Amino acid sequence: MTTGWEAAVEAQIRSAQERGDFDNLPGAGKPIPGKDLPYDESWWIKSFLEREQLPGDLLLPTPLQLRRRVERLPDEVRDLPTEESVRTYVADLNAQIVAWLRTPTGPQVVVRPVNVDDTVRRWRAARERAATKPAVAVPDHPAPATPPTKLRLRWRLPWRRR
Repeated sequence: MTTGWEAAVEAQIRSAQERGDFDNLPGAGKPIPGKDLPYDESWWIKSFLEREQLPGDLLLPTPLQLRRRVERLPDEVRDLPTEESVRTYVADLNAQIVAWLRTPTGPQVVVRPVNVDDTVRRWRAARERAATKPAVAVPDHPAPATPPTKLRLRWRLPWRRR
């Protein structure tokens, strides 16, 4: 026995079928994607990350995210234009690390603040090496089109404002 609400829904579905609203839908007659793969409990989060083109690092706990940012710091500051912007970037990262150290959550992973002066020194050395490299010759024919780069999200503490 169906309730009044279920009967109304069934009537709408039946009338849509009669009108042909469900005919020629994309994927009709094709197997469900991933049906032949072994079951994975986190299939929905993996498909969300892939669909939204988000990095998998977002799933990591805070200390591991911070540690990974510290490891990637030389690559992240390489393209910054000025020493002041490098110092600001490292100071922001250090503020996030100190905030986590004050109230640690998640796994206990060793994360220490980054030395600003060492980072600036490495940044200067990398810029000097790049400046002394010979210029690469530009080819006569245009390069093939490249897909757009992924958006790099920066993790921010909610109580920190600029």
